[in-house]
Amino acid sequence: MGRKSIERVKTGIEGLDGMLNGGVPKSHVFTVMGAFGTGKTTFSLQYIWEGLQKNEPGIFISLEEDKEAMIETGLSYGWDFQEYIEEGKLAVEKLTPADAEATIKKIESDLPRFIKDFEAERIAIDSVSLMNMLADTPQQKRDQLFALCQMIKETGATALLTAEVKDDNPESSRDGLIEYTADGVILLRYNQTNSEEVQLSIQVKKMRRIEHSRKIKPFSITDNGIEVHMEGAIF
Repeated sequence: MGRKSIERVKTGIEGLDGMLNGGVPKSHVFTVMGAFGTGKTTFSLQYIWEGLQKNEPGIFISLEEDKEAMIETGLSYGWDFQEYIEEGKLAVEKLTPADAEATIKKIESDLPRFIKDFEAERIAIDSVSLMNMLADTPQQKRDQLFALCQMIKETGATALLTAEVKDDNPESSRDGLIEYTADGVILLRYNQTNSEEVQLSIQVKKMRRIEHSRKIKPFSITDNGIEVHMEGAIF
């Protein structure tokens, strides 16, 4: 199979889709990693919104914000998720880390059937770092994360999993696991400029099965969501 025949899923972030030569390969599980405030939740909402515009049903799973907060955040960018929820095109699920055992059981037993019954084409989980905190040992974290990614891939959906990075290493996830388990890694970073301003940057660190740009490009979080500045450079 030639690389050009791989079906792509657009992220909805124009400059990034250009860096990916058309988008993420369909049925991939990819992660968007970054520190607090780099736009991971905005990215995941924008990804789901892009799918809804293409009549692709989506599931948004949050371990942080409830449905009302997610809808409110979407509206701040001009994305009205409520109408798609009412039409049955979007499902929003809030998982509670407080009850770890029940949450893990729900993910393992209910999610595959839910994805198939809902005919979801896009999934966003925000964030997988919090989900990993539900496991007791490093081995459990690895097994749990691998099982989650494999389960999602078997449904045929294309999934985005956000992940927090280490405070002392902004290029590594908190557990150092998701970047090896996922098919793709997109890194969001803060960069200190010469003028002492903080600049946000984006880089595709990995994306299996396709050629992609590895350049680091600046981006902004605007009233319309994330915008990558393809003509810009990081100083």
